[in-house]
Amino acid sequence: MAALLTRKCLLSASLGAMVRPRRADWGRLVRPMTLSLRLLLVVTALFAATGARAHPHVWVTMTSELVYAPDGSVTGVRHAWTFDDMFSTFATQGLESKEKGKFTREELAPLAQVNVESLKDFDYFTVAQVNGKKTDLNAPVDYWLEFTDGLLTLHFTLPFKTPVKAQSLNVEMYDPSWFVDFSFAPKDPVKLVNAPSACQFAVLRPGEGGQIASKAQPGEAFFNSGAGSNYGAQFANKIAVKCP
Repeated sequence: MAALLTRKCLLSASLGAMVRPRRADWGRLVRPMTLSLRLLLVVTALFAATGARAHPHVWVTMTSELVYAPDGSVTGVRHAWTFDDMFSTFATQGLESKEKGKFTREELAPLAQVNVESLKDFDYFTVAQVNGKKTDLNAPVDYWLEFTDGLLTLHFTLPFKTPVKAQSLNVEMYDPSWFVDFSFAPKDPVKLVNAPSACQFAVLRPGEGGQIASKAQPGEAFFNSGAGSNYGAQFANKIAVKCP
């Protein structure tokens, strides 16, 4: 069990990555170290309570926009990730604000910066393929956090390293370890921004498109063997775009 907890916390520390900096970053932040330690204790407690089985501990409801340039080339993916209430409550504990229980974009700015910088190690949980080939994404731009109705939402844009006119574009969002569960918002989860009028898209949720997500919950031996390094791919949310 200890080995599994260490692996999950270090290799797929999705929760810590999106909320708190790595240990090396603590010294340069204003946030108290005790909050980072508290997070580690919560993560450990979650695993201890649920056993060495794979299932999510953080839930993200998302909307995504695929952004196009005037010449018809796709330039990036614009995400909005809303975290579950328990996660949002914990993430904002100890944050200073002028009004209790409310946070401005400016007050959340340092936390937003830590979040997007940490997400680099996880490829931003976003995989894009253009015309059948994986395309590289640059670091996030235009990022910020908002706190509405008790929920945190992280907004950010992932620019394509090279804008390209794509006849076929596929974008997937998932956590390989399935520590974080991503799901599209029920209504209007995807938009094409300034795309050529002839482009069409489809939204595929886990279990759709002929892929069946496994209901089994593998144990410690499965992950220690390395076989579970991409376990969460079966729960991917997908956007498929076709342009003439």
